[in-house]
Parts: sequence; structure tokens; C-alpha cells
Amino acid sequence: MSSITDFIAELIRAANEVGRLTPAERTKLMVRGARTIREMRLRSGIMSGGGRDALNDLEIAALKSEKGSYDDAQKVLLEMADMIRTLKIVLDAKAEVLRPR
Repeated sequence: MSSITDFIAELIRAANEVGRLTPAERTKLMVRGARTIREMRLRSGIMSGGGRDALNDLEIAALKSEKGSYDDAQKVLLEMADMIRTLKIVLDAKAEVLRPR
């Protein structure tokens, strides 16, 4: 498995066991998730538009989840995993198209 695939699994596992994580562990995962999404967007050429940005919304939700319920934190972790999985698909497809034959 790639490190991205491992991280997606880690986010999903954390979401399923969110009650066992300390607030610091949840925050660390969410910060790492946001950084990963931002880096993958840059590599894929996806830029933030002038309107709403789903990543910004996720980062705000992550901050709120520090004081919110486990359900809020679980939702953020799963949404980050989904965004990273989608970006991985985009990057893999881009690499396939650019690969010389």
C-alpha cells in the first residue's frame, strides 16, 4: 500500500474509534489531513476557486469539532478520507495519462 492509502485507512479507523482518541490526537490527524489535501491539490493542479472551498469548510468544522461531539469529529475525519481518496484517484489517472507508452 502507498502512504496515502495507509493514511486514508488511518483516518477511517480513527473515525470509527473517535471516542478512544484524545482531543490532541484528533486535532493532529485533522491538521495532517488538511495539509495532505492541500498538497495533493497542488500536485493535481486543482486550485481553490473564488467561492466556497470545501477544504476551508472542513478546517472550520475540524476546529469546531474540538469542542463538539464525537459525531462532529467522525464526520470531519471521514470527509477528509473521502477527499484524499478522490484526489488520489485524480493523481493516479493523471500519472497514467502522462506515462509514456
